Amino acid sequence: MRDPRMAAIGKGLKRRGRLVMQAVSPPRRTLDAIPAPRPAADTCSAPRPAAETYTAPPAPRLVDSPVFVLSSVRSGSTLLRVLLNSHSRIRAPHEMHLRTVHVHLSRDFTADAMRALHLDKDELEHVLWDRVLHLELSRSGKDVIVDKTPPNTLIWPRLRRCWPNARYVLLLRHPGAVVTSLTARRTDPDHEAVRAEVLDYSEKLEEARLNLDPHVITYEELTAEPEKVTRGLCDHLGVPWESGMLDYGSKDHGTFRPQLGDWSSTIKSGRIQSARAADPGVELPPRLRELAQAWGYRV
Repeated sequence: MRDPRMAAIGKGLKRRGRLVMQAVSPPRRTLDAIPAPRPAADTCSAPRPAAETYTAPPAPRLVDSPVFVLSSVRSGSTLLRVLLNSHSRIRAPHEMHLRTVHVHLSRDFTADAMRALHLDKDELEHVLWDRVLHLELSRSGKDVIVDKTPPNTLIWPRLRRCWPNARYVLLLRHPGAVVTSLTARRTDPDHEAVRAEVLDYSEKLEEARLNLDPHVITYEELTAEPEKVTRGLCDHLGVPWESGMLDYGSKDHGTFRPQLGDWSSTIKSGRIQSARAADPGVELPPRLRELAQAWGYRV
């Protein structure tokens, strides 16, 4: 008869062997960690999955007619913002950078799940953007919201797609003055890159001017005749003009800091100051000169 002590020793050795093998073996992946097998590539250019080509219909918007200030950088959009934000019915917060707020569909089946809800990635982002505007408007207790983020100018077709009833204010400034201001703001500026950046903004501004039927103002006019320009803006937005708009320094507009708008001593002064004229010695590319002339500037 087999000695029970030897049987127990044998079982112990087998168990230790299994533990040693588990310790030195690579970790096993769970089913969730194993990607689904991809079908073999078709030699005849297979069509894209339906979820990738699907375009969702627009969902209802909480904010039906937001206002977007389209401008280049360094064009006085922060001054315009605080003047508008000083109105009792207009909320114009700092730059919101909605175009950098994205939705990530993290699994292969997520797009299909959203399509079943009549949504796609773009429309999910539109719903999120709209919710951000609505939340800010609700918190303010006002009824008109204005977003003045300059890079919105670069995506104006998408803004129009997101909000078909949006209203637009085009804020122009002499391109030569924009180049000068942008160059002065940067350490060791790349002059060619600065001119290219201003040209990119200017091209998009011209597209918007020709396609959106916006209310057009200039920074030079705004600083020279602020009452006249803000009265016109109020007419465009359907609100009565308020003299307190011109005294923006007496209102709370939040912190002035980089990435959220202008933070210079000029804007912090609380007073409307005259726009600096364009330096006649600034070199502008031919196309930028052409656009400046189209906007009524002398070059």
